[in-house]
Amino acid sequence: MYDIELGAVQERFADIVWEHEPIGSGDLVKICEKELGWKKPTTYTVLRKLCEKGLLKNEDGVVSSLVSREAFYSAKSKQIIDDSYNGSLPAFIAAFMSGKDITSEEAEEIKKMIDGYRKGG
Repeated sequence: MYDIELGAVQERFADIVWEHEPIGSGDLVKICEKELGWKKPTTYTVLRKLCEKGLLKNEDGVVSSLVSREAFYSAKSKQIIDDSYNGSLPAFIAAFMSGKDITSEEAEEIKKMIDGYRKGG
């Protein structure tokens, strides 16, 4: 398992890796310098921490993910629902939708998703 607790900076770094993987560590340093204004040591420090968390790996100077972007954000979403809404998806949706209007097309798309995930259906 991996640690999904990431700060905003670590999450942005992981997004850069997901966008470019597999990527050489030298190229990653250049991207982080350009996009984040980081020096080489900062990039390697954050990389090491995300490797320790089990999210990324750095083998022979090539950085790639051990966890996909989709799997990470799915786990993060589930954790938010568990922590903030006692695991209740309907409570989360009610809070999220409070004061928002959706189009008929959006409602139909959501209905199709629910029908596709319905247990036993």
